[in-house]
Amino acid sequence: MLIRKLFRTAWSYKAQFISMILMITLGMGMFLGFNMEWFTIEEDTGRFFDDTNYADFRLYSQEGFTPEEYEKIAAIDGVDAATRYLTVNLDIKGEKNKSLALDVSENYTVSTFTLMSGEEYDKNSDGLWLSDKFADANDYSVGDTLTLEYQNTEISGKIVGLIKAGEHMICVADKNQLMPDYTTFGYAYISPKKLKDSLGYDYYPQINLRSDMDKEALEDAVKAAVGKTIMVTSKDDHVVYKEAMGEAEEGKTMGSVLPVLFLLIAILTMVTTMHRIATKEKLQIGTLKALGFKNRRILMHYTSYGLFIGLVGTGLGIGLGYAVCKLVMSEDGMMGTYFDMPDWSAAIPAFCYPVMAGTVILLTLISFLSVRRQLKGTAADALRPYSPKKIRKTVFERLKGWDKLKFGTKWNIRDLSRHKSRSAMTLVGIIGCMVLMVGGLGMRDTLAGFLDLLDNDISVYTTKVNLTDNADKKDAKQLAADLDGDWESLSGISLDGDTVSLDIVHNPNGQINILAEDNKAIDLSDDGVYLCLRLKDKAEIGDTIEFSPYGSSETYEAKVLGYNRSIMTESVTMTDTLADQLGIDYTLSAIYTDKEADEIPSSDLIAGKQDKGQLMDTFDSFVQIMDSMVIILVIAAVILGIVVLYNLGLMSYVERSRELATLKVLGFRNRDIGRLLISQNIWLTIIGVLIGLPAGVGVLQWLLTALAGEYELKLMLGPLTYGVSILLTFGVSLLVSLMVARKNRKIDMVEALKGAE
Repeated sequence: MLIRKLFRTAWSYKAQFISMILMITLGMGMFLGFNMEWFTIEEDTGRFFDDTNYADFRLYSQEGFTPEEYEKIAAIDGVDAATRYLTVNLDIKGEKNKSLALDVSENYTVSTFTLMSGEEYDKNSDGLWLSDKFADANDYSVGDTLTLEYQNTEISGKIVGLIKAGEHMICVADKNQLMPDYTTFGYAYISPKKLKDSLGYDYYPQINLRSDMDKEALEDAVKAAVGKTIMVTSKDDHVVYKEAMGEAEEGKTMGSVLPVLFLLIAILTMVTTMHRIATKEKLQIGTLKALGFKNRRILMHYTSYGLFIGLVGTGLGIGLGYAVCKLVMSEDGMMGTYFDMPDWSAAIPAFCYPVMAGTVILLTLISFLSVRRQLKGTAADALRPYSPKKIRKTVFERLKGWDKLKFGTKWNIRDLSRHKSRSAMTLVGIIGCMVLMVGGLGMRDTLAGFLDLLDNDISVYTTKVNLTDNADKKDAKQLAADLDGDWESLSGISLDGDTVSLDIVHNPNGQINILAEDNKAIDLSDDGVYLCLRLKDKAEIGDTIEFSPYGSSETYEAKVLGYNRSIMTESVTMTDTLADQLGIDYTLSAIYTDKEADEIPSSDLIAGKQDKGQLMDTFDSFVQIMDSMVIILVIAAVILGIVVLYNLGLMSYVERSRELATLKVLGFRNRDIGRLLISQNIWLTIIGVLIGLPAGVGVLQWLLTALAGEYELKLMLGPLTYGVSILLTFGVSLLVSLMVARKNRKIDMVEALKGAE
């Protein structure tokens, strides 16, 4: 009997049951999806890094490491494996604006690759192993021949295999390129024998090694072994590992905020709804008690509703979570345009299992506690119909102007005061809706502003000319003058024990600009240096800092003149004039010119050329990812608003059925009563928007700091974001209000008004 009643009752409250299941599904799905996303990144990338022997540390020397230096470093106690290594960006001969990062691992024990098709690695091979994604994007296949240009020397080889490499899991040419673009840039490996045969000599400016040592201990051991300071960077500073772990950390941050918000609202909605259902079922509970059913059995019967909602909602949530995770973490998903790895298996963090079990138990407990309150007393007590509790006069009713207010205003104020929990939950739903919309749309505005800043204010050049590591400084400066270009020198320095970039800039032509915190160009002074915003804690303006370039025993001092906005790296910026005054030895890294790439003649100094237009095109993928995230957040916000507001609106309609019927008896038309119901929701929506708007901006600012601190993004929200967020929230509220108000036409006045007082 009670089993049949379970289904009949569920059908009677189908709107409430469906809304609660949807809320649990949405909350659990978002919670699992976001947490599966970051955990999958850690698991899949970690496995790929292990499979390809990804280096824990990288040592750099512009002069190159000799075999003797390598032997001394490899013999350090604590170094598990090491290899001399070369990676250099080279143009493909005969292909306009196409280049490859050419890699050579001398011992092939560190920084290896995974073969996807073709021949296995052979240290004596004359062939070339090419990125499979680059091959697919440019119609290359095994057996084709590629010719690369390096310092007027050609390195030609037949493609013998297609690969994926951990060193290039995020395949970008340099720090200025945010997203991979395999139509213009890829990577390839050749054997050490092929490198020596092509160049006539060995040149390895890197040593990659695997070790569990900490960085400081390794630096000291290397210095003791080779007798000089060598620049050592850990994998945490390498773009691939840093960005991959950064994505995981961003996922953790997102997983600790937005999904928790969904889950919390879902549980609070369950509390409110189950309390209302239990109250509405009071007569049914009394009838069951009168028929002889024990309290325990009745309690188990109604508790099963919460268990059913929890199990179904969690089950559907698992499916939704998996779909959300795969939407982000799959080869065809958002991260498929960013990561290049062979395995995309989804994984669930261990802590999610107790959360799922705990949610089901909590929902069951909510149902249990809601019904237990109605079982107190005798069957006669339970058979008495529900009567709203009496309340005292509100603060508003004691005001002098109370009597001058319209009836509808008074009625709404009293109703809100009587049902505080429902009103609070409605506010929470509206605020949550606003936070999601402002956060999603505001992030899109901020990204658009960032790209505009990068394209029009920082990077004014047409072509970036990358120079070889050993380019003569005098010749490089002459080349820059011939191209009417600006130039910069990038090198590693130690600042308070941390590795940062020293950026020496010469920009009289305005091809590149250094921006202040307010996004205005800085006219660099020769009297001191500028710290990027992430190094603000290192020194205040007017302080003097000390730094030491790697590969040198010299220490330099400079006064801090201000702070600048750095796009990708932690940097100390100075003019070339100051660098010359201090006696810093440097080489030019890149020239920025307004000439087209094909107008620039070949030179032994040039390692490659990058067209800014193509560089900016790579951001399209990033924009597409952001657009997808915004769409997800907006859709989730709309669903959240509709489900929460409709469920609570429906329950408020049930609670107020006696009052609404009374109003109809007194002569109020359906239209008038509808306006009362709608006006109350509009009031709450206005309050929710006023709270949700600044809350959304605050959450977005926090997310920018937590998720994109390395880009030093500045919060930018356009009027369209505010307008769309407000209009959509009001639209959702008005739609739900109209849906609930329509039910007033079908109210059974006899049923609503009967019962003992």
